Amino acid sequence: MASLPVSTTINTDEVEFLCHADETLLDVLRDRLGLMGAKEGCGTGDCGACSVIMDGRVVCSCLVLGAEAQGRTIETIEGMAQGNHLHPLQEKFIEHAALQCGICTPGFLMAAKALLDVNPDPTEEEIRFWLAGNLCRCTGYDKIVRAVADAATAMREERA
Repeated sequence: MASLPVSTTINTDEVEFLCHADETLLDVLRDRLGLMGAKEGCGTGDCGACSVIMDGRVVCSCLVLGAEAQGRTIETIEGMAQGNHLHPLQEKFIEHAALQCGICTPGFLMAAKALLDVNPDPTEEEIRFWLAGNLCRCTGYDKIVRAVADAATAMREERA
């Protein structure tokens, strides 16, 4: 099978790679680019563990072909922190104990970031709606929702 050349932006870096026509973005991120944050939980887009932000939208990278990344802007969990400085969402997930095994955490963080990028003051209902595509089998959702709400508050105060 022929390889396709792809040029894209991942976490603000210009990236070029070759991939097969049937290779998922998740496989490209993990196997070709060494970005191991997105996890394969189900492989069918049901769990959200592989969520990334593509052109401002949350997508399940297990359902996107690597070739579809051509010319797109992609954000992964690896780009969330700035050096040793955690993103407020990451800080609040730790503070609220909103994580356990870690399989779902990157997907939840990406979905929450996408929400706060477009709505810095979400209601609890909006937070739950935006996180609905992500499943957690360990922690439960209340701690995660509280962490996102607290991060939204902290981020608004930081901007003021």
